[in-house]
Amino acid sequence: MNHDSDLRRDLDAAVQTRKELGETYEAELIESFLEKVEQRIDTTVDKRVRRQLAEQQMVIARGGRSSQSGPGPAFGLAALSLVLAIPLSAIAVTQAGLAGLLICWGGIVGVNACYAGRDLLRRGRTGREDWD
Repeated sequence: MNHDSDLRRDLDAAVQTRKELGETYEAELIESFLEKVEQRIDTTVDKRVRRQLAEQQMVIARGGRSSQSGPGPAFGLAALSLVLAIPLSAIAVTQAGLAGLLICWGGIVGVNACYAGRDLLRRGRTGREDWD
């Protein structure tokens, strides 16, 4: 079934109904049409998500790595560090001034550097890179 022709038919029906009923029910007609469009979008997105999940599960089941993996834990740690850096910086500056700010950011950078170094060491021990 062609979804575009269905939507076009629904829109034509809404326009004809509006012509017959006048402006009194215009808001309800528009809302009804938009609900149909939203349902169509939701259905399409659900199908795509299910297809992508199935493809990823097949890749994992075959022992491979998913080609559409997310940004990874290193990116998550970096993002979390930046989010937490704001209140930590404010607290450090109010409590210890510039020295407190430098110590705070040194700790944030240190945590991220240790995590990145851990990944580098692990890759060095196994002798393979992420893109192998």
